[in-house]
Amino acid sequence: MQLSTKARYAARALVELALKYGQEPVKLKDIASRQDISLKYLEQVMFPLRISGYVKTHKGSQGGYVLGKPPQEINMYDVIQTVEGSLAPVDCVDNPELCQRVTKCVTRNVWGGLKQAIYDELSNITLAELAEKQRLLYESAEEKT
Repeated sequence: MQLSTKARYAARALVELALKYGQEPVKLKDIASRQDISLKYLEQVMFPLRISGYVKTHKGSQGGYVLGKPPQEINMYDVIQTVEGSLAPVDCVDNPELCQRVTKCVTRNVWGGLKQAIYDELSNITLAELAEKQRLLYESAEEKT
């Protein structure tokens, strides 16, 4: 299983917003530049995050993006699921009616366990935690230059 660039870029963009939480809105072009992401693609990535309320936009010359919730209330599972959809490795985990073998397929339990492990890991990581780790990495990089 591999996450798309959309999921990875969403995570990176939201960490940037978490670093600026409580401050003025951040321009998308600044996030794109800092994270080496195409602005046009980042606009597409942000759309489902805005619809789901994880980010808000402010219009005008001082406008930009802000988090829609405090960073400690946003976990990585919710972010990834918002842009990717289900994280089940096979469709029958979420939709057993799709498979005729669902009652006699032992591997479905493996795939269900994998989805649960992904959920357990990602739901315990908040944007606040990632922002703090990112802040330390930025500070460390600045000290070396």
